[in-house]
Amino acid sequence: MHVQIVLFDGFDPLDAIAPYEVLYAGGMAEAGAMTVELVSAEGPREVVSGTGGLALRATAALDPGRPGLVLVPGASGRSGEPGEVPDQEAGDAGHTGEWRQDEFIPVLLARTLTTELPRLLKAAMDNPDVTVATVCGGSLVPAMAGLLEGRHATTHHLGLDLLDATGAHAVRARVVDDGDLVTGAGVTSGLDLALHLLEREIGPQVAHAVEELFAYERRGTVWRNQGPAPSPL
Repeated sequence: MHVQIVLFDGFDPLDAIAPYEVLYAGGMAEAGAMTVELVSAEGPREVVSGTGGLALRATAALDPGRPGLVLVPGASGRSGEPGEVPDQEAGDAGHTGEWRQDEFIPVLLARTLTTELPRLLKAAMDNPDVTVATVCGGSLVPAMAGLLEGRHATTHHLGLDLLDATGAHAVRARVVDDGDLVTGAGVTSGLDLALHLLEREIGPQVAHAVEELFAYERRGTVWRNQGPAPSPL
């Protein structure tokens, strides 16, 4: 299985690197079972994160026709107000990395809507051989593009109201598995999400081996839209 982790200007490094390391380790534990690469909507380039100007290199363009996983991280910067509606025009600097490093996270996420990323994500979500995964605010990228209407998803707790406002069913859970859409909540949930994907796509023994390698145990229950709804507790 091939994993494409999408970088965009202002991305959160931990959202991308934590799943990268987990999924790459899974591929090493079961040789050939999983490969991972960093991509962008624009193709190979240096992509500047929202954390202190740290940059990572995307080595290819996002290919929505390639079977496997597409993972979208969130952004890092100033958190803004919970439920704040982002200004999509604010400070648009293309993909040169020339934005202010202290910009609000909703602005950084909304700027992706002016790129090719929403179109590519729609093509990926329309592909039955692709599962789209997101970490933290990454779910707001397809949500604000109108791609998560009626779907169950999660995001950072400060963005749950905004996620709900896009027509998605926001779930307050660490990882939400909605079939071909798997979303993680806060930034460190990228570890939990990636381990869940390893277990789901390769098997529990490989996921357990990677847990042991990183000395990390998954947190929380993976939420699925299955079984009876609980009564108020």
